Amino acid sequence: MAIGAGRIDVHCHSMTPAYREAISRLGPTIRTPEWTPERAVEFLDRHGIAAAVLSLSVPGTHLGDDAKARILARRCNEEAAESIHRYPSRLGAFATLPLPDVQGACAEASHSLDVLKLDGIGLLASYHGTYLGDPCFDPVLEVLDARSAVVLIHPNNHPSTQSVQKGISKGIGNFLVEFLFDTTRAALNLMYSDCLERFPRIRFILCHAGGTLPYVAWRISEITARQMASPPWDTQYPSPFMQRHASEVSPDLVLSQLRRFWYETALAAGPQTFGSLKAVAAPDRIMFGSDWPYCPDDMTDDMTRALGDESVLDARERAAVEHENALKLFPRLA
Repeated sequence: MAIGAGRIDVHCHSMTPAYREAISRLGPTIRTPEWTPERAVEFLDRHGIAAAVLSLSVPGTHLGDDAKARILARRCNEEAAESIHRYPSRLGAFATLPLPDVQGACAEASHSLDVLKLDGIGLLASYHGTYLGDPCFDPVLEVLDARSAVVLIHPNNHPSTQSVQKGISKGIGNFLVEFLFDTTRAALNLMYSDCLERFPRIRFILCHAGGTLPYVAWRISEITARQMASPPWDTQYPSPFMQRHASEVSPDLVLSQLRRFWYETALAAGPQTFGSLKAVAAPDRIMFGSDWPYCPDDMTDDMTRALGDESVLDARERAAVEHENALKLFPRLA
């Protein structure tokens, strides 16, 4: 594939010097893969990828101290901007924010988008156990909505997952299953808290094809519609979404909310996933993702091979997923 018409990778990670130095102190369980801007571009060249929008993975820049988190987030975003300056047609970046420090996050989001001119914002699905969609994060979403920001939602290691890794489960890393639940819960939180309606200009991208969201979409739509018909099932916290739409009882209404999200295909490229994803996501809101360098080259090969399966995508659909859809969010990478 010629680079000029190559894939656009919206889920490609960086490991900037400041970030590597900070998280390497957390111990050997935190992965710090080898990364430089040059390595990233070499990866793109090997796989026919025209450009990638970089983001940090877990644990994020808030490691316990607000002041230090603000400094680290700023330095990581400046390093991301430096990478883009070196390879402007090949690299973009989602800024990192020092959440759960909301005040610091608002300031960093403004600086990253207005001054550094980064391509979007990378958020974790949860911070210290609190999911996106919680009202405490509303000030950040107000800043992002005002700028029509593109926001990548990446799963985190939620504290609740620690208790399940016992016995035989201890050998089953939470990245296999619980990671996906983190994204799913965040997406539902954003919908149920009415964030999709209150902050309509934010373009939310869900990593890994939305976690388990496509597979459980029918269940969610049916149960939510019945909750709306007999409000409220949860008398302690009736959903703002249900309150707004109480007179519009319909599974289709719920499914239409799920179609407002964008989805990317990292580790979710096969027919097993796409059978659900194509039934839930709008066809022009599915994009290519690799999850490199946490996922190695041969796994990227497997993902692109899976997307090449005619039972997954025909040629027209594949061109949209691999290239055209992403240009709607990142036109400068054309």
